[in-house]
Amino acid sequence: MSKRDFYEVLGLEKGASSDEVKKAYRKLARKYHPDVNKQPDAEEKFKEVQAAYETLADPQKKAQYDRFGHADPNQGFGGAGGADFGGFSDIFDMFFGGGGGRRNPNAPRQGADLQYTMTIDFMEAVFGNETEITIPKEETCDTCMGSGAKPGTKPETCTVCRGTGQQEQIQNTPFGRVVNRRVCMKCSGTGKMIKEKCTSCYGAGKVKVNKKIPVNIPAG
Repeated sequence: MSKRDFYEVLGLEKGASSDEVKKAYRKLARKYHPDVNKQPDAEEKFKEVQAAYETLADPQKKAQYDRFGHADPNQGFGGAGGADFGGFSDIFDMFFGGGGGRRNPNAPRQGADLQYTMTIDFMEAVFGNETEITIPKEETCDTCMGSGAKPGTKPETCTVCRGTGQQEQIQNTPFGRVVNRRVCMKCSGTGKMIKEKCTSCYGAGKVKVNKKIPVNIPAG
């Protein structure tokens, strides 16, 4: 079953402002909340309204939705799993000088935003409340100081990729020699090998902790 347009769900025109989105959500959330509306389809409509609000209330998600709709812009061509264009990028590098550059597999990457779904009762929605939520977070391991290696030891350079984090596969084609680079299977792209792993983080260099955050639920 295809998803309904999020603007249609909230009864808004495409490109509606954040204030309009918030106002429409509050109105429909009160209308379809299962504690108030006992119709069989009320809960389903309430979830649909929540999904629409979570997307349109977030500027980044809203901009992406306005451009791509429900389609996933990260979905690759040629099937659900996407296609691997690693070899083609190397062909472009070879013929056109690689002006776009290549991502360093060992470079820091931006983490994903944390999202927390909270279920509140009708009275909290009306009068508001102050509560506390627990969110899992990754922090640098204090035992190995982020190296992933057992204290007293240190990671060694991967003998397969020699620290680059990539393996090269050379193929001869009618267009010439093609170099296809992939993530090193031995070190998973880190460029390092850990012989004795830290007993706290098991070689990850980070540990998961539960952080408590105070949250104010506004009335209405």
